[in-house]
Amino acid sequence: MHLKSKFVLAAICAGSVLAAGPAFSQKKKKKKDAKQTTSTAAPQPQAHRPPQGKKSEPKKFDELINDKAVADTGLFNIYKQEDRYFFEIPDTLLNRDMIVVSRLSKSAAGMRAGMMGFAGDEINENMIRFEKGPNDKVFLRNISVSDVSKDSTQPMYWSVMNSNIQPIVASFDVKGYSKSKNGVIIDMTDYISGDNDVLFFDGRVKGMFKLTGVQGDKSYIVDVKSFPMNTEIKTVKTYGKAPQSSPGAPPTPGGNATVEINSSIILLPKVPMKPRYFDPRVGFFATGYTDFDADPQGIKRITMITRWRLEPKPEDMDKFRRGELVEPIKPIVFYIDPATPVKWRKYLIQGVNDWQAAFEQAGFKNAIYARMAPTKEEDSTWSLEDARFSAIVYKPSPIPNASGPHVHDPRSGEILESHINWYHNVMRLLRNWYFVQASPNDERARKMEFDDELMGELIRFVSSHEVGHTLGLRHNFGSSSTYPVEKLRDKEWVKKYGHAASIMDYARFNYVAQPGDGITGADLYPRINFYDKWAIEWGYKNVPGANTADEETPILNNWVINRLKDKIYWFGTEMNPDDPRSQNEDLGDNAMIASTYGIKNLQRIIPNLEAWTRTPNEGYSNLNELYNEVIGQFNRYNGHVAKNIGGIYETPKTVEQSGSVYEVVPKAKQKDAMAYLQKQLFTTPTWVISTDILSKTGGNATDIVKKLQDAVLGRLLNAYTLTKLVNSETNYGKGVYTANDLLTDLKAGIWKELRTRGSIDIYRRNLQKSYVDDLIKLFEDDKKKENANPMMRGGRSNNDPSASDVASLARAHAVVLRNEIRAASGSGDALTRYHLQDLANRLTVALDAK
Repeated sequence: MHLKSKFVLAAICAGSVLAAGPAFSQKKKKKKDAKQTTSTAAPQPQAHRPPQGKKSEPKKFDELINDKAVADTGLFNIYKQEDRYFFEIPDTLLNRDMIVVSRLSKSAAGMRAGMMGFAGDEINENMIRFEKGPNDKVFLRNISVSDVSKDSTQPMYWSVMNSNIQPIVASFDVKGYSKSKNGVIIDMTDYISGDNDVLFFDGRVKGMFKLTGVQGDKSYIVDVKSFPMNTEIKTVKTYGKAPQSSPGAPPTPGGNATVEINSSIILLPKVPMKPRYFDPRVGFFATGYTDFDADPQGIKRITMITRWRLEPKPEDMDKFRRGELVEPIKPIVFYIDPATPVKWRKYLIQGVNDWQAAFEQAGFKNAIYARMAPTKEEDSTWSLEDARFSAIVYKPSPIPNASGPHVHDPRSGEILESHINWYHNVMRLLRNWYFVQASPNDERARKMEFDDELMGELIRFVSSHEVGHTLGLRHNFGSSSTYPVEKLRDKEWVKKYGHAASIMDYARFNYVAQPGDGITGADLYPRINFYDKWAIEWGYKNVPGANTADEETPILNNWVINRLKDKIYWFGTEMNPDDPRSQNEDLGDNAMIASTYGIKNLQRIIPNLEAWTRTPNEGYSNLNELYNEVIGQFNRYNGHVAKNIGGIYETPKTVEQSGSVYEVVPKAKQKDAMAYLQKQLFTTPTWVISTDILSKTGGNATDIVKKLQDAVLGRLLNAYTLTKLVNSETNYGKGVYTANDLLTDLKAGIWKELRTRGSIDIYRRNLQKSYVDDLIKLFEDDKKKENANPMMRGGRSNNDPSASDVASLARAHAVVLRNEIRAASGSGDALTRYHLQDLANRLTVALDAK
């Protein structure tokens, strides 16, 4: 779902972050002092500043830290003395890589930006390093893993290092030394009390929320706690808020926004996890860097998948090598937010635990599970914001969505932790989806409030999908295209195979199944399936005999080649705009057949819509909402079909595999797509229009049909689509569907009244007006470019019709169309004649423009 997400979770090129390994499971040590740390208002500096005046010499421990200080041991020993927070940094942690993850513990009222702005949201992430500087200074560097040379014996290493000095973002005076003389003590109070891009808001996120400077007199440090592998800093910050304005609305005045922020400083492994290199044939999120050593005659981009560190216990290694299932040293554990409504908790837990079967295929048992977060009585140190813990976080939000970001080590791709966001209103989204796609086959969906069991099962599916993202898996939009459409109506086949090979697809529910097929209940839902288990196996299974990522590569390549002999293991990226096999919300290997079945089910819903949405003592808002959902679903079906026209299949391969990587969609299939659109969409879909519904919801029939038709027509009469067709004819010659074929076929259906000389109704008149407007844009753009300011013209893009034959074809087509319109303009009723005369004039003005 989307999962579409946060700035930390990238698509393919921006990855997630890494998991810190077994040490995270260590218990927190007892404090040296029984006194409790209390919330204290801090001084009010705006940012970290070097002290003024003469610098004092570092003191001995006993001279600096008195016996009244409250001490807390952990990654850093923390000493709270009066209103100051001293950090003891042992020498062993200097120059060690750490990651800082900052989240909102409590958010400000009204501070929202899209899906961001709720408690638990991540607002920043940085890799840092403390290092000793001259003159008794400790420097804090912000580390970027981008350009790398690993062999320090080679000149290239020093060249790369000299060109990539990491920025110093703060400096601290050494105030004293540890008792054992093997560490330094710095005062972090001012840095924590102020504002900076390391511990608090990322600059981009701050901009999203329209936040300005921090107000020191309204901000304070709540607490600082240290654990064996991490230190947690909690602060309250009050920021100024800039005035906001939106079109058509009065400006919103500025003000203040007060938030509570939790910043986790986590120690990364001294030796990074062995990475696994990214393969575009298996859908994992990725992270990477440029390696100057990998290619002796150039540079190489190293791209690694993001995954958790799952390792067998040392005593189980022999069993593991023999193929026996073993438990990992540190399993993946998700905690359920205590704020989650009780009745949904078990379904979220099941959604996590359902992945255990996938990890068994990779050689691990009990590798992943969920449990309720401990209560304060059970563990007073546990916190939802503590970056050691992964969680499913409940958000009381009207946003109908869920998302599954994760944090990873940029050096290796090791996932450190994840906070899955479950927004309360996702249940509204699930209800609408299931109602529109499954109600003809499941009586339980024919009402506005689903029973808890049904809603719970739908929540379970969402939980599994989002957990998949946190395991490193991307959307596999191609998964559903590997199943024959007709098999989706076969009860026994669906029971065995499901309706899509991956839960990471947006396959939603089986809308192809028809009443009478006997498919209902769980057989309509998505499930963790063949591809998902294979992807986890490929990403997490130990590769025997391979000690490095490079040694793994040929073995993993063979795994993929062998698996892809069965097409159900194919991965179709969510990032390809041209491959009709890789679409969200679609089902089966033929969009025309699947969409036709889907329309039949929508046609069953429309007559029952008023009865199924009726809620006593309420108006018709439910009817209006679900009617729009039906229209939206019909629009999706049309979009699935339209993507076949000008479509290009992309099937990534290595040189060991035969066949093409890129292929155009066969001509016959593109002509089938055009035939579907002429029949189901451009021939007015009157079944969508219900006078009874419109009389209660206030909708407009002509607007509904026009929006549906314009959406697809604009995609077809578009420079991008037509240019692809021109290029495919150039590349492959005869036998392909051409741009001229598209224009000819489209005109034959939309302008059939020119041949029959019949009257044209309002729906068709609107469609033909849109056709003429879209057509004119294809050759009018050239005139606009000629008349543009020469300094603003720049180069020609691939979407510029005048850069190819597109403008020429469109202009020639317009001339023929104008002549045919003129010839027919005296026929039909009065409105038909006026309509045709108007369009003939529009074409003349455009064609003869100077």
